[in-house]
Amino acid sequence: MKFWNRLFGKSQTNKRMHQVVPPTKIAPEKISVEDEGWEEIPFFIPSEAVEKELISLIATSIAAENHTESSFVIKKIMKKNPEVKHIAIIVASIASGVAPASQFVIRKIYQKK
Repeated sequence: MKFWNRLFGKSQTNKRMHQVVPPTKIAPEKISVEDEGWEEIPFFIPSEAVEKELISLIATSIAAENHTESSFVIKKIMKKNPEVKHIAIIVASIASGVAPASQFVIRKIYQKK
C-alpha cells in the first residue's frame, strides 16, 4: 500500500505555501494628473498646408515606385512637436548622467496649466 501512496499520493513536500497579498499592494494608486491642473503635451502636431503638399508628393512617389497602377490617399500628416523634442533631450540627458548604461523611453510629458 505504501508503494501506491508514494506514486499517486500527495506528499507533504509538494504542497506550496502561497502568500496572500492585499489588492492595494499589487498596483499602486494612480494619481489623477488632470485634477491637479496639468495638461499633456502632444508628441505630434498638425503640419502646415505648404508642407502637406510636398510631403504627400514625396510619400506617394516613393510608395508608387513598385505599384504604378495604384492610387494613394493621405489622410493626415503630422510633424513632431519641437517643444517635446527639446524636453525629451533634456530629460534623457539628465537621466543618463545618473545611469549612463541605461536606455529611457518617455511616454508622456505634462505641463502646468
